[in-house]
Amino acid sequence: MNGSASAVPPRPSPRPWCSNSSPRAGIDLDTPVERYLPGLVRGNGYDGRRITVRDLLRHTGGLPDHVDALDWDRVESWRLRRFEPAELLALALAQPPPPAGWNYSTTNYLLAGLIVGRVTGRDIGAEITRRVIVPLGLRDTYWPGDSVRIRGPHPRGYAPVEVDGTVRKVDRTDFHMSFGGAGGALVSTLADQHRFFTALLGGRLLPPAQLAEMRQTVPADPDRLWPGARYGLGLISTPLDGCGGGTYWGHGGTTPGFRTLGATTVDGRSVQLVVNDEPMSYEGWAALHATVRTALCEAR
Repeated sequence: MNGSASAVPPRPSPRPWCSNSSPRAGIDLDTPVERYLPGLVRGNGYDGRRITVRDLLRHTGGLPDHVDALDWDRVESWRLRRFEPAELLALALAQPPPPAGWNYSTTNYLLAGLIVGRVTGRDIGAEITRRVIVPLGLRDTYWPGDSVRIRGPHPRGYAPVEVDGTVRKVDRTDFHMSFGGAGGALVSTLADQHRFFTALLGGRLLPPAQLAEMRQTVPADPDRLWPGARYGLGLISTPLDGCGGGTYWGHGGTTPGFRTLGATTVDGRSVQLVVNDEPMSYEGWAALHATVRTALCEAR
């Protein structure tokens, strides 16, 4: 991947977009989704009047993941087409509820993106570009829109596909990322991810009160993440055991053909990983996690 690793610039001063006080100051984290998206989250037992914005951002609202409802057995028939948010939301709400408690759902970020659009009058891609990408100088990070190809030099991404009992790797680099929406359409590089996370955790992107809100966590499902992981507002915290203790923060994700994982400590250590071959087992995912931990420990 192509990217830059230059120093993070001074903290910008973007207009606050979320608040736990007056909604006139931005988006009130403890206000129901219904207030911003009236009537949108209704039916099949789901009710936006009982789910707050905070629930969306930390995955505690009980909504299923629309990505799980996509027909992955027929992915070749739709991977280059555009999905509208309403279409994806309908897929999610038609599913039975997930287990009670914490449950990661891309649909939560889909709705969060729609809320940003309703409040600001601009789509989530434009707002993130204006408030994050441009101020931090993330020159190789962008929203792809309807393009299905990654700009510039980049690795190919391979996904496992079983055919007649044999697993083979299929090139899935070209993909219309609208299926992920606000939860996964962004294209970036390892250098830009490092720049973002160190700026965020170093207090150079958000005011202290907003960063503190992001770092209020709830226990996450260890089967979906890993033992000890806790989830904040779009951030995962993990104990850094075995090399002096402490905590590291970051996030990971999967799109067809690629898996990313990154972590940053409050004292500035940071590691970002990407593999262009989706791990086929929990052990493969655990190996990536172990690599992150080892890199952070050796950086002491």
